[in-house]
Amino acid sequence: MMEAAVLRLSHRAERDKRVTTHLGLVARAFGAEKMLITGLKDEHLANSIQRAVDSWGGPFDVEFAQDWKQVVGEYKKKDFVVTHLTMYGLPVQTQIEKIRKNKKILIIVGGEKVPFEVYQAADYNIAVTSQPHSEISALAVFLDRLFAGKELEKEFKGAKKEILPQQCGKKVLSK
Repeated sequence: MMEAAVLRLSHRAERDKRVTTHLGLVARAFGAEKMLITGLKDEHLANSIQRAVDSWGGPFDVEFAQDWKQVVGEYKKKDFVVTHLTMYGLPVQTQIEKIRKNKKILIIVGGEKVPFEVYQAADYNIAVTSQPHSEISALAVFLDRLFAGKELEKEFKGAKKEILPQQCGKKVLSK
């Protein structure tokens, strides 16, 4: 079983609240167990993601950290491979098999301008595409490639709600 955590760099509460919230929701839905956030501590953001976990299941945790370097150092000591998502990296399709061989992955997603030290600290600098796009889409595509689509069938423990798939309309079951 692979373990994945996401490190969001430099969250800015007013500017990034929707992006960081969506990164957390994507991380959870696509198989990560945790999101760590540097920058401003934003309890509203954490509560928003926690409400989704309470309704739709988990496990998924949100933690705030002061220093990304400390987080990366701690995760490397726990044998996590550090993968930084950047459009300047190597193509995901050429690197994913090597990354997938590891059982513990810390995925770094930038915020404001990413310091060069992040590129140096990463074991892999990975581009989902070499075109400008959203870090949310990059995380979704990367996690889907990492878990080879198996995360799409994941069952979430403790879910109070479940969607009943159908061609047309909306049906949400309460458990």
